[in-house]
Amino acid sequence: MSLYLCVDSSSVELLAGPSNVSNTTIESFIETIRLTVGDALKTCSSPASVDPVALPPPAHLGFAAVWFGIAGADSPSIIESATNPLSVLLGIPKGPRLSIANDAHLLAAPIRFHADVSFAVTVIGGTGSIVVSFAEKEDGELEELGRVGGWGWLLGDEGGGYSVGREAVRQVLEEQDKHSILTVVYIPDPASSTAILPDHPAHTYMTRKERLSSLSPLVFTAAFEHNDPLALNVLQTCAEYLADQIDVLVGDASEESPRLVKASESVICFGGSLVGLEGYRKIVLDELESKGHVFKCVEFVGDCAAVGAAGLRMKYQN
Repeated sequence: MSLYLCVDSSSVELLAGPSNVSNTTIESFIETIRLTVGDALKTCSSPASVDPVALPPPAHLGFAAVWFGIAGADSPSIIESATNPLSVLLGIPKGPRLSIANDAHLLAAPIRFHADVSFAVTVIGGTGSIVVSFAEKEDGELEELGRVGGWGWLLGDEGGGYSVGREAVRQVLEEQDKHSILTVVYIPDPASSTAILPDHPAHTYMTRKERLSSLSPLVFTAAFEHNDPLALNVLQTCAEYLADQIDVLVGDASEESPRLVKASESVICFGGSLVGLEGYRKIVLDELESKGHVFKCVEFVGDCAAVGAAGLRMKYQN
């Protein structure tokens, strides 16, 4: 978890452990927040404190607004279960100044940096993938309009790292029909107690998901450093998968599809290790252009927490 505290014109960053609410209890998540925020606030004390600040914070360190982008917060029930404890912990009432949503929402923060756009389409392309569209309402809040993907490697993640590895194996099989590759792919997942032996191949200690995902860096190297035709075709195919997901949320709104957003009125915000590579991002954008979608603004967000904090400060700076 990455935490940013905005104080006047500066920011304080602090890193903490995992905080995916789908992989832990709400109690454990709140405890992580308590430790992280208390530790971060000590740097804002005057004079600076060596001990974490007890929460809720004292009046002179009170929060003007808080924006949580929480991994795994994909349902209203999860968000509701976190809202009350966070409100009490941080001393900020439930309402517009306490915003809790999925971490994909932070990626939409650049909409506040562009006065001439009203919509944002966020595209996460790392190990997995998800596309979410937003509108900025009159009060500055973000309204989620649509979502595609985020289903995990078994059901989707098109255009992400697992997808790239899987597509590479498919295309090699189509060209050469090397059944020995299938043997490697379908070796059962190792038991958690399996001892690592130096003379055994590394892939025998990986899960099937990890075996395919680990191929992604090799494909990108072959494509962009060696101009390998097969690797380039793999990335072109996976970029098309990702563009197809974006295409579901973009277009001219109509009575049948009132929540579509128009690319020419939107900022597209990319985040994730794969779309962080300019070459791959360009393939996705070229594919979108071929579908008639040219976005008004294009952003790559390397640090969602930092950009989210900057967007929150812009919203409340007056």
